[in-house]
Formats: sequence, C-alpha cells, structure tokens
Amino acid sequence: MNNDEGSTGQNGQNDWNRREFIKGASSFGALMVLMGGVPLQAEDKTNAAPATAYSTVGAPLNCALIGCGIWGREVLQTLALLPNAPVVAVCDTYEPFLRRAKEAAPKAQTYTDYKKLLEQKDVQGVIVATPSYLHREIVEAALKAGKHVYCEAPLATTVEDAQAIAKAAKAAVKLNFQSGLQMRSDPQRHFLLQFVRSGAMGRTIMARSQWHKKESWRRTSPNAQRETEINWRLRKDQSIGLVGEIGIHQLDLISWFIGGQPTAVGGFGGILQWNDGRDVADTIQTVFEFPSGVNLSYDCTLANSFDADYDMIYGTDAAVMMRGNKAWMFKEADSPLLGWEVYARKDQFYQETGIALVANATKLVALQNKATEVVPFSETALHYALEAFVKNSNVVTTGVEDFVSNYGDSTDGLREHLAGLSKSRLPAAGYREGFAATVSVIKANEAISKGQKVSMQKEWFEI
Repeated sequence: MNNDEGSTGQNGQNDWNRREFIKGASSFGALMVLMGGVPLQAEDKTNAAPATAYSTVGAPLNCALIGCGIWGREVLQTLALLPNAPVVAVCDTYEPFLRRAKEAAPKAQTYTDYKKLLEQKDVQGVIVATPSYLHREIVEAALKAGKHVYCEAPLATTVEDAQAIAKAAKAAVKLNFQSGLQMRSDPQRHFLLQFVRSGAMGRTIMARSQWHKKESWRRTSPNAQRETEINWRLRKDQSIGLVGEIGIHQLDLISWFIGGQPTAVGGFGGILQWNDGRDVADTIQTVFEFPSGVNLSYDCTLANSFDADYDMIYGTDAAVMMRGNKAWMFKEADSPLLGWEVYARKDQFYQETGIALVANATKLVALQNKATEVVPFSETALHYALEAFVKNSNVVTTGVEDFVSNYGDSTDGLREHLAGLSKSRLPAAGYREGFAATVSVIKANEAISKGQKVSMQKEWFEI
C-alpha cells in the first residue's frame, strides 16, 4: 500500500516525516532565556531507573511491512538492528518503494497486494505503515489472518474506523496488537513518568506542547495520479491534519503523564502559508481540557521553524521540559530542596542566533549552547517500540500455547492468563491507548475545522 511518507516537497526540503518528530531531529532554540536547567536522566543522584528492563534478547518474530515509504523504510532499518526481527515480506502498491524496501530487506518476499502478503504462512507479525485512512481494512484482515499487528498512529481518520480496529484487536485474544505511540515504549519517558508522578514538581497546573517546522507537506511526482495519492494529507476527506498526524504523539504523552483523557477541546486553524489548493490547515492552535482542571495548549505550524518541538509540564514547584530523549527541570525559587539537584549538571539554553531587538542595535547577538551532551538512552523511541512488539508478540504466542495445552481453548480464561503475563512484557501502547488518542485528535480536528469547542462524549471512547 502507499505509505504516508513521500519525496521532496515544493519548498525544496524533505517533507515532514515521523522520523524527525520522534528523534527530535529539528533544531531547538528557546524564545525566552532559560537558565539553570537541571537535566533529568536515569543516571543522576536520585538513582532512579526505568520501571522495566530493556533487552533485545528473545525468540525471533518473522515480520512483514505494509507501506514502504520513508517511514516504512525507517521501520525496516530499525528492524534490521534487532537480532530477532527478520523481515520476510514487504508490500506497497508503488513499485519504486518496493525496490527501495528490498534494499533494506533483501530476503523479503515482495507484494503489491497486502492480501497476498497475509497468505504467506511464515509471516508472524505485521507492521502497518500506510496512510491512516487505509488502516482499518488492512488491520482487520491481518488480525483475521492470525498475525500480530503493529499499527501506526493515528489508528484511523474516523471514530467509526478507529473503534472497529480497537474492537477487532480486543476480540483477537490470541494476538498482540500495538499502536504506534512510540513514546509509551521509551525508557526515558518511563523514568520521567516516575519523576512527574512523585510530586517533585508540586501540583501540576498546566501543560504546553508544540511542533514548528517550515515545509509545505506537499510532495511532487511526474505522474498526476501518483501526486494525488501521495498528497492525501492535504485533503480533509482523507486526513485529520496536523493535530492527527503529528499532535497525536504529544497529546498522548501529556495524557499519559497527567493521568487522564481530555474532556473537551477547542481549536483554530487556517491556511496561512501554503495556499496551493489544499483544504487542510497549515497552522493550528488547540486547548485540551482535562478532568483535573489542567489544560494542554498545543500548536503546530508548517509556516515557521522557530522554537522547533518540545513538551512542557508546569507544576507549582518546578517545570519539566522534554525534547527528544532529553529533559530538564526548572525549579521555582520557593520550591523545596530535593537534595540531588544540587549536584546535577546545569545547562544554559542558547541554541539559536538571534538579533537583539533594542534601540540602536547594530550587530547580531550570538547565543550559543555550551551544554554537555549526555544521553541516558541512545536508541530511538521507534527502536524501543519495535523491540517491545517483537518481545510481547512472542510472550502472547507462548502464553497461548501454554494455556491451550493445559486448559483448553477457553477465551475468558485465556484472557485472564495473558493478563497475568504483563510483567514479562515490555511497555507499549495497546489498542486502548491508541483508540483513545485517535478519538481525541479526531475531535480536535473537528474543533479546528469548525473553530469551536467540542465536548468529549464518553460513548465515543467505548470499545
């Protein structure tokens, strides 16, 4: 199938892809002067550690990829780094993408019809990386064929389709379903989750996330039909826009950290830069309301790159900034002393060159980042997510075999037995997390399109 990533856009730069967002590859420059940031990492004086041990050791899982665009090939390259994730099949309707995928997975069988791929008996796990609006049919077919499924986020572009995927995943007791919310598998995020929930920040009062990058999101092709296909994200009938394709990861992160799903969302957006026939906004602003009274403000634009992407959680004693696989704490002057932060490294945040806007200014003021690079977990979130998919799929397979051989094929008993194996699994986003995040961004996109507030209904989240 056609992947949701493409080629070079009309602005001469590579169009956005999930790789840059998840890796945090874009440059970062703080608009305000942030002084004395205390890095939060698992090796600091707290002696804190991730909740789960991470290891690539385990039984192999024969994997197949459906959707071989830029992000699909990133998936292939990541799978190649795992010792137990051989890729035995790849599928895409676009032959050039298949040829490129074959370079990354030379032993894989190639298909232009995903149904034929699902008939390949040695395929055990399927990664779905097609455009979001195509997910439902493929995921349902893969589960019906008895394959473990990793489905990129968002799960779908309508509540109906997302609910159908979630219901199919729930019913497939013998299979592992994972949604592509990679941050849920990131050990650095699990370390930060413990920190945030420990109360070290005081009481959480608000959150803010953003993603800024100037690029068109439009792809070009000498073939008119192909160009229409690869620009599906620019059409409302096939896309849930910036908040759905990008914002879902940041919304899910904040929802996870503060412990709840949004109860309402308001938003605005418009085509402010790329007036090229698209009907999907290139700049959006939203506010998500949560039951605790905490609000998340989120903005995303394709019209300006300044300030890049990051996530902030503000507490009464401190604020935490998260960017890529790093994080910093900024304490309030009246916050209690925790002890360990006295010995922690302090970073000063200057990473862009700015022009001083003052009277009679005649020269540039260079702002340079002198911070020492310390990365506690060097792999990408995608690496940890795919590692979790491989291991957890094997845990489910073994658990099913053990239960059936001892107790027979009782669905209720099997479900309970597999739930008891949770300690053997690596952390990952399941169908519930994927469904909740997908519904939330679908409704956020509605709020943006209508320019008004949308209250979340409980029945929307029922599976």
